[in-house]
Amino acid sequence: MRKLSQIAIARIGILLGATALILFLLPHSDRQSYTYELNQPWKYPLLTADFDMPILRDSASANVLRDSIDANFIPFVERDAEVEKSSLSRFTNTVSGRANHSDVADLQKLLRDVYSRGVLDTRIYERIKGMKPRQLRMMVKENGATTVSTIDASAMLSPARAFEYIDSIYVRHTSARQLDGDLAKALNICLTPNMVTDSAADSKFRNQEYLQVNGAQGVIKKGQRIVDRGEIITPQIYTNLNTYMELLDKTNSSQNDHRYFYAGQFLYILICFSILYLFMGLYRSRFFNSLRKMTFLMCFITLFVVFAILMFEYVPNGIYFVPFASVPVVILVFFDSRTAIFSLLVTVLISSLVAVFPYQFIFMELTAGLLAAFSIHRLSQRSQLLRTAAFTFLAYCLTYFVSSLITDGNLDNFAWRMIGIFAINSVILSFAYIMILIVEKIFGFTSTVTLVELSDINSPLLRRLAEEAPGTFQHSMQVSTLASEAARAIGADTQLVRTGALYHDIGKLESPIFFTENQHGINPHTGLNPETSAQKIISHVSAGLQIAAKENLPEVIRSFIAEHHGKSMARYFYNTAVNQSSEAEVDKSRFTYPGPNPQSKETAILMMADAVEAASRSLQDYSRESINNLVDRIINGQEAEGLFRDSPISYRDVETVKETFKKRLATIYHSRVAYPEIKK
Repeated sequence: MRKLSQIAIARIGILLGATALILFLLPHSDRQSYTYELNQPWKYPLLTADFDMPILRDSASANVLRDSIDANFIPFVERDAEVEKSSLSRFTNTVSGRANHSDVADLQKLLRDVYSRGVLDTRIYERIKGMKPRQLRMMVKENGATTVSTIDASAMLSPARAFEYIDSIYVRHTSARQLDGDLAKALNICLTPNMVTDSAADSKFRNQEYLQVNGAQGVIKKGQRIVDRGEIITPQIYTNLNTYMELLDKTNSSQNDHRYFYAGQFLYILICFSILYLFMGLYRSRFFNSLRKMTFLMCFITLFVVFAILMFEYVPNGIYFVPFASVPVVILVFFDSRTAIFSLLVTVLISSLVAVFPYQFIFMELTAGLLAAFSIHRLSQRSQLLRTAAFTFLAYCLTYFVSSLITDGNLDNFAWRMIGIFAINSVILSFAYIMILIVEKIFGFTSTVTLVELSDINSPLLRRLAEEAPGTFQHSMQVSTLASEAARAIGADTQLVRTGALYHDIGKLESPIFFTENQHGINPHTGLNPETSAQKIISHVSAGLQIAAKENLPEVIRSFIAEHHGKSMARYFYNTAVNQSSEAEVDKSRFTYPGPNPQSKETAILMMADAVEAASRSLQDYSRESINNLVDRIINGQEAEGLFRDSPISYRDVETVKETFKKRLATIYHSRVAYPEIKK
């Protein structure tokens, strides 16, 4: 009881955790989301403004205008008087004692001359070099007021040009070829710009001119058209849409209380998951009571929803790249068709929260997913996925075609690139086998594909069984045939029964000679007491489990090894021991298999098939009556011992299994026509 309550708490925790994760990742907006691209048609109905909104310049026009402003903008500068003093002082100190006094005096005079002209920062000089007329602006204070003054900059020089100017004048007046090295070096070091950028004024007036770029060019009134269906989204319309979306977000943020919106999303997701829980609890209790299976189911659905949200947020039309059809395909492998279809429904309904056209999305994804589930039915070969992917692609194309006709009434807005998206989606679906392998490794499930691979009689373990214990191998083959027929008759997992039957007696590999089917004249039980013989026989269960663990056989196959005898008795040796005992009562536990009793329909079927097939070999008469009596006696005896109490198999199922065994054994042991001998 405590275990069930813990499972219930864990299930509720998983439900709330999945709901919270999806809610956290959802794009929280109480308006419809739009996906649009420049120079592409608007694919939604007519969009009108909910409020007055400015018409801003589109980015291309804004960039052109901004570049024009930058090219024609007259920079602001300011004169730094301290630069001239410090440069002259530094020059004098640098060349003192190294040059002729008259040369130094001439150079000082030339320095004062270029500083009076103005030595510009190199970047400013390069910017105004091509301007006609070459002008700069300065902020001038007069009578306590600050005004803008335009100055002629044609005579101003950059540090490099100032050095060239001084060099040319000095050479002309002194008849020297060039400046002395020390003088040139000192002059080059000391030439510092005294006309520098007035950052505050430059930024202020530049931003004022930018206002014509960022300012509104007009107004779209409330109720006025922004864009209509099929209209090409020009740069200006694209800018208007962006402006509308930004203002709409701000309006919603300031006017609405999002708590109610979030509460609605939370309840929507919670209701969808609760419906799934209700279905599983009422109609799939064997799955619902397995915490591992419910954890996988919720994690798998949540993973797809989260992937859909992220694709919607970051990839144009990204939600249609998500292979929702793989949801029923993967779940069908580990559960059943109804659970797979119900899981698809819940996944699509929750994902539709982010779909631009939710009804179209639900119609397309459900159609493709259902067709995938119907086409694959039971996955046993990888090639089935290719066929399913092809069917899914056709379903997407057809439903998109129908949706376009319903929505637009024509095919003018039919986007061929959506066909490419559907093709990519179907290709991803064809790799669902990888997801199946990952699920098997993480959750310890066993897929039908794995069971088919294990049932290959050329696998190393079965080849070893055929070589070392050929009688046991033949017995296992016969049991496999009987059990799979019975499983098909009552709707159990046929492939699971077939594979489990092939491996149920692998423990006999430890001592094959102790089992009747492998003996050829020599019986090693001769001379042994019944208890020892019984232990030899019973030990093949534990030995089989050890071999299965060593060979990494799936847990579901190991259950066939452990449960195929349940807690029954090695009746032959127990009866022998009772007959030989003359005093104390014989200890039944020494003759009882360790169990457990069958926990599933499949292992119960195997128990019946194993006992019936072994007993049928001892029949002297293979008439229909004797076969029927044998089957009834064996299975009724197992029922009387209570070996099926832990299995969900019903009385009707047991009767069906009996009838199947009777028909199958009658076919196997049918009488044959004797071939006549030639008398002449």
